[in-house]
Amino acid sequence: AARIPMKIVFWLTILLFLSGCAFNEPNKFSDNNLITIYSLQDRRKTDSLILFLLDKNPIYRAEAALALASVQDSIASLQLGTTLLEDPYLQARINAAFALGQTGGYAAMNAARDINTLLNFNPKDSIQQSGLAWGFYFAGMRGIANEQMAERATRFLAPEYSASTRLGAAHFFNRALDLKKIPAEELIRVAGSDADAQVRMAATAALRKLDFTICLPVLKKILSEEHDYRVRVNAARIVAAKATPDEDALILLALKDENEQVAIATAEALKNDFAKTDEALHVARSAKNFRLQTTLYQKLLIQNPALSDEIKKEYQQSTNVYHRAGLLSALSDDENSRAFLFDQLIQSTEPVIKTTAATAITTINRTKKNSIELYRTEFATMYKEALLNGDAGVIGIVASILADTSFNYKSVIKDFSFLYTVKKKLTLPRDYEAIQPLEEAIAYFEGKEKPAAPKNEYNHPIDWQLVKAIHKNQKVKVTTTQGDFSLELFVEDAPGTVANFVSLLNQKYFDEKYVHRMVPNFVIQTGCNRGDGYGSEPYSIRSEFSLNRYNDGSVGMASAGKDTEGTQWFVTHSPTPHLDGRYTLFANVTEGMEVVHKIQVGDKILNVRLQDN
Repeated sequence: AARIPMKIVFWLTILLFLSGCAFNEPNKFSDNNLITIYSLQDRRKTDSLILFLLDKNPIYRAEAALALASVQDSIASLQLGTTLLEDPYLQARINAAFALGQTGGYAAMNAARDINTLLNFNPKDSIQQSGLAWGFYFAGMRGIANEQMAERATRFLAPEYSASTRLGAAHFFNRALDLKKIPAEELIRVAGSDADAQVRMAATAALRKLDFTICLPVLKKILSEEHDYRVRVNAARIVAAKATPDEDALILLALKDENEQVAIATAEALKNDFAKTDEALHVARSAKNFRLQTTLYQKLLIQNPALSDEIKKEYQQSTNVYHRAGLLSALSDDENSRAFLFDQLIQSTEPVIKTTAATAITTINRTKKNSIELYRTEFATMYKEALLNGDAGVIGIVASILADTSFNYKSVIKDFSFLYTVKKKLTLPRDYEAIQPLEEAIAYFEGKEKPAAPKNEYNHPIDWQLVKAIHKNQKVKVTTTQGDFSLELFVEDAPGTVANFVSLLNQKYFDEKYVHRMVPNFVIQTGCNRGDGYGSEPYSIRSEFSLNRYNDGSVGMASAGKDTEGTQWFVTHSPTPHLDGRYTLFANVTEGMEVVHKIQVGDKILNVRLQDN
């Protein structure tokens, strides 16, 4: 064989070495001052961060401003306002504006909000146009949109603007509060023919605000011709919720869609008085997807009470815990099933069965107005036993209804000392979602005002040694029962979250965890140690907010409120800008989104491993 000249070998070696170094680029936390700033953010030390806003190093000023977006302390608003107006470093001004937008209180609003400047701004290029469109969106989300803003956003829907600009404008009309005028003709055109699927999705979602009859032609077109299932999901929700009996055939078309997410979204939005019950029941009985089946059972049960026995029989025969949970959910419109549901709650050892049964019972309580008057004492007895049973997820569900003054449980529960017994079984931060409603219930029975939400104290410092060992562009491979997908971790934007995630995957914590949640064209969610969404560990980590925005394949931390994150994480199906700045975004899918789109409740995360870059 011919020998490769040593000179070529030498340069190939150098190139491979350099490419490896570039690919495995160290993260920015070799700078101890940055570790200090992020540690101050993690400990919520506002005063010390304000001092960094005055630092001579512009990078530190920018990082401190960004840190205050996670702290969200109005004490910093004055200095952030000064940074926004006067700092010569552009990134510091951008981060200060973001931090002010994240922070509540009059000081922050006065420092950040100038709607006239937004309205009168004349963008010079496509980047500024996109920024303005998204500025309108965030203003609309806060309920401060007006007719002038709507007129400018309408113009941004035109094809000559960039996809990002059109997307911001479409989401503005989808999410803006209290809009007096919505451009029906333009939104219908965009929903049916825009070149970008993400824009079509947002515009289609906005059609729910219009008169159904004028949207019907484009909704029909979407359900029969649109190739992107996510656009069909948004159309199906509107059709299922608003269609008259004349359009029942269109609903059946959506229920039989080849994509399971479209069919599930249709079933979830279906009106309880859907006329073609026989056809829908046939779809349910022949469905391969148990969630489609059980959701349809729930909708049809109201008109067909005899279906209850069929549901219970199938429940007894099924061996899939999530299928069984879905069947229990299907009984949440049948008040005569309350005793059966309670038996499953008490007897089962599966958390997902216990919490689903509790949710179904409380749903009957909430939706059957006559039931509460007839069965208040019976419900109260069930609730007491359910609480004393000690399951944290059940406690949170049941306590929330006892705390609801409209149900007047104080009239039948005279001795509420058992609530204190239940409380002794719970601890923060692990049981945050149970403690909050339980404390509200206790306050109600004691005749006191609703208490403030409990606060998770600082309990889990960032592991900086681990952070330093994580490459800037570190990849992670997720193996599931549907296939594999890969993530890139954002260690420089969310070091505490990424370190926690890597620590857990190193312990193989995520192995064999179920995907316990899937919302069509929204998210899949996993990482729960109970498999029902109520699981956590005896620690919490801090929320870390950045300028990153939720797109398709964004990976975020689930939470029950700020600074309550732990082990549960989600992946988005499509852009979800309403999550921006509210949920920690710590990674993005780089390969395998087709797998993410296929994942359903009950699928498993087989393992999560770091990849060699």
